Amino acid sequence: MIFSSFSKPVHYLDYMNFQNKARKKRWESILFLEHPASITAGVSSDSNNLLVKHEFLRQKEIFYSHVARGGDHTGHELGQIVVYFHIDLKKRQISIAEFLNFIQDFTISSIKETWNIELVPDKESPGLYWKENPEKKIVSMGIYFKSFFTSFGIAINLNNSGEIFQYINPCGISSSNMMNLLSLGAESDLKNSFIQRLAGKWENVLKNYPPNNEYNIRWL
Repeated sequence: MIFSSFSKPVHYLDYMNFQNKARKKRWESILFLEHPASITAGVSSDSNNLLVKHEFLRQKEIFYSHVARGGDHTGHELGQIVVYFHIDLKKRQISIAEFLNFIQDFTISSIKETWNIELVPDKESPGLYWKENPEKKIVSMGIYFKSFFTSFGIAINLNNSGEIFQYINPCGISSSNMMNLLSLGAESDLKNSFIQRLAGKWENVLKNYPPNNEYNIRWL
């Protein structure tokens, strides 16, 4: 298992190229990164939720692609914390429900411990929302499962501008419902502390589900 935190933005195509190799080889990793301006459409996306023409996106140098993850349109931009999970659930004997619960619970608790901001899930709309106003979305989620190997993950709005959401109905909701942690007083300087907390929770749980009774974690 490799944990990797990238100091420079990663183009979405570069991630997709890595993901394709990882899926074929069943290479496990958890990646922490951010993307330059990108819009992606999931397998259940509605074309009406893209609010601008493709030519406009090209002029703005915004990458656009259809992808295999679940969900509708979502946007990435600098200032997000994007976390990608490549976990072999079959070898580790982790159920899909357990895996999704880990993602949700660990993200909620890590944000609470880092910034003292409470998020809650919504059964009707995947993602995590501000507890004080559950219409306000902070974390988008889109996971892909194939042959019990996971890919894609979550995008946490930390100090991103939110401009990218003006061009879509993110996950089918109004862009006005998207917000970031900075607007709630979160200190951006604690980003690495958050990453370490979240990674630590995953390290601990994966120790309890070692593939083939072997366990090895590396940070790159």
